[in-house]
Amino acid sequence: MILVNDLKPGTTYEYENGIWQALNLELNKTAMRQMIVKVKSKNLRTGVIKDIVFTGGDKVEQAHIDKKEMQYLYDDGENLVFMDTETYEQIEIAKSRLEWEQKFLRESASVSIMMYGGSEVLGVILPDKVELQIVECEPAVKGDTATSATKNAKLETGLEIRVPLFIKDDEIVLVNTADGKYAGRA
Repeated sequence: MILVNDLKPGTTYEYENGIWQALNLELNKTAMRQMIVKVKSKNLRTGVIKDIVFTGGDKVEQAHIDKKEMQYLYDDGENLVFMDTETYEQIEIAKSRLEWEQKFLRESASVSIMMYGGSEVLGVILPDKVELQIVECEPAVKGDTATSATKNAKLETGLEIRVPLFIKDDEIVLVNTADGKYAGRA
């Protein structure tokens, strides 16, 4: 058991039959009443983000999440298939649970899989930045470039991003997985 006052961003805990990850924490203490702890949390099973309000001194059970290195193999239409590189065991995760993550996954990419209780798959942890190849890019337009001009580009995973004018087709670029934006050349 851990005190809600001690929760930090990234801490996982069990609450109301869910597994939650603390994203942000606000402590509010006034002279006339007990401390209120407002925790912005993400349900790791459903993906819902919600503000949960506790009273100072409340306790929650800590959820122990295992992380396993796996390799993304392929998309079978309904699921994404991953393989444990040590045991060669394969698992499938529904595409609907990984809508954001699949924009950054290319075959043979190495990712961490979050698991609870050794068998329940909660999701995929992507690296901060990934290398992706540009398959289609608008031509650069000369002229109004007093500010940092950008153009549209389509990546091999289907994700569309804005890139600087000097980027061309077939180049490999770094993309930030948190917001899906161009982060530099690879």
